[in-house]
Amino acid sequence: MRAAMLTISNLSYRVGGRLLLDDASAAIPAGHKVGLVGRNGTGKTTLLKLILGEIATEGGEASVPRNARIGTVAQEAPGGSETLLDVVMAGDKERGELLAEAETAKEPHRIAEIQVRLADIDAYSAESRAAVILSGLGFSEETMRGPCSALSGGWRMRVALAAALFGAPDVLLLDEPTNYLDLEGTIWLQSYIRDYPHTILLVSHDRDLLNVAVNAILHLDQQKLTLYQGDYDTFERMRREKQALNSKMKKKQDDQRAHMQAFVDRFKAKASKARQAQSRMKALEKLEPIADMVEDRVAPIKFPNPARALAPPAFSFDKAGVGYGDKLVLRNISLRMDPEDRIALLGSNGNGKSTFAKLLCGQLETMQGEMSHHSKITVGYFAQHQLDELDETRTPFEYISTLMPDAPVSQRRAKLGAFGFGAHLADSPCNTLSGGEKARMLFFLATFHAPHVLVLDEPTNHLDIDSREALIHAINDYEGAVVLISHDRHIIETCVDSLWLVRDGTVKAFEGDMDDYTNLVLGRAPAPAAKKPEAPKPIKPAATPKSKNHAAALVSKMDKQRERLAVLDAALADHTIYKEEPKKAADYARLRVKFAEELDALETEWLELESA
Repeated sequence: MRAAMLTISNLSYRVGGRLLLDDASAAIPAGHKVGLVGRNGTGKTTLLKLILGEIATEGGEASVPRNARIGTVAQEAPGGSETLLDVVMAGDKERGELLAEAETAKEPHRIAEIQVRLADIDAYSAESRAAVILSGLGFSEETMRGPCSALSGGWRMRVALAAALFGAPDVLLLDEPTNYLDLEGTIWLQSYIRDYPHTILLVSHDRDLLNVAVNAILHLDQQKLTLYQGDYDTFERMRREKQALNSKMKKKQDDQRAHMQAFVDRFKAKASKARQAQSRMKALEKLEPIADMVEDRVAPIKFPNPARALAPPAFSFDKAGVGYGDKLVLRNISLRMDPEDRIALLGSNGNGKSTFAKLLCGQLETMQGEMSHHSKITVGYFAQHQLDELDETRTPFEYISTLMPDAPVSQRRAKLGAFGFGAHLADSPCNTLSGGEKARMLFFLATFHAPHVLVLDEPTNHLDIDSREALIHAINDYEGAVVLISHDRHIIETCVDSLWLVRDGTVKAFEGDMDDYTNLVLGRAPAPAAKKPEAPKPIKPAATPKSKNHAAALVSKMDKQRERLAVLDAALADHTIYKEEPKKAADYARLRVKFAEELDALETEWLELESA
């Protein structure tokens, strides 16, 4: 095993009397890419601050080898007159110091040392390397040479991230780096982190990022740290196995305790058995109890289904255009959306995804062409900026009282409780709620009237992994149409049937899957031809191809199909669905048969390919 680049030894820390870390220890090997995971509020960001020395520990320490450089994203986004390229290049402090010294150095030996070191760190290609990072994070060449002051807050944070990556410290600490990125930037960052030559400790709730870019998971749970080798899915499996083993061991120990205690209770008063009873009492005292595995269950998210299904199409566009004022942002849109469609909007930030979402929600009108929809259609809209629009002084109970003015108090509270707002949260002002709780509140408000179409614009930013899984289940259980904008590939792949690409001033169906789109973003493949969406057809075994790339694609599709089957199996395993929602149970059963047939066809095609 490689020497530890980051060592956390017996670290303890508390906030406001609440213990976040209790004698926690871990050793991260050099060159490892480690995902730091744990439920919201457990202290992940606090741990990063302790490692950086921004706050003092109560006990223990976090250390790196002498002369090792440790870095992170600046908390204050750059906003001055400096160009983006200058700000990013300044992220490599050693390069800046050496270049400054080279201007004044006079001693020949020192001048030679400086030049050798500048060559070692590739100092003179700095601008091109900085441009590559900025381009990957979505900046145009023109913007790179402009001032940071011209950017919005989210784009400035991207510049700060670019500067941290450019500095290439020996230990790089990243706290939710994808929060300000679109899907395209996230895809690029995954690739960059995976190939980063040094050690990274990364806080993220993006399951796909944790599966693609890291090779170990550091779990913060119950004030302790545990390091697991492998990606997030491997960690989840190992943790479940550990929980199952602990449960068995605890039951065995509890039985052993009960047996020994019964012996003591029965014979401690008898002189002939006193010695044996005393011995068992000592053994009981030494028997270290196995703790129950404490699982913080996430309250489910449930979107109410439309009271009545609509006749298709839900929306139809014929050479439609939309924009702001007299500026046309999107044009020549000719698409159709049906009442049960699940669509993800792809495309870089600034291309018009949110503009199209606002068109669907009725916040914008077409400027050319036609958009038609069912006369009784209703649309629910969730967008991240709405978190800032919540009245900070109002409570969830006050919000629902406005929506249900004639309902009794008990009914209002029951409605809130079903959405995860118990008595305490229901009566808490919005300014005291966490980001995840505010997001849950917005889900509640957006879907209260059971809309026919649900538009979700970056719904996962403030949700931890377990809450994101709850959101996935809610979307998959919802019977209306869904339009999703997200940088989280996992939620797209588990909830979406169709991909629409917003690019070049229009919206078109994307012919391909997320692997195809990833290759397109990373420049490994040309854009697939766009065409109008067609009804899904059963997958038939194709003629045996000779391409290894096709074999890999088949394996990926089989894995995704198995994941879909697993989701349906979990739903069908709940016996209550047959009694409470028999129609849904029948639909799920039919869908499972369809997916199983498709998986069988894929496996047949793969076997033929392997045989060839």
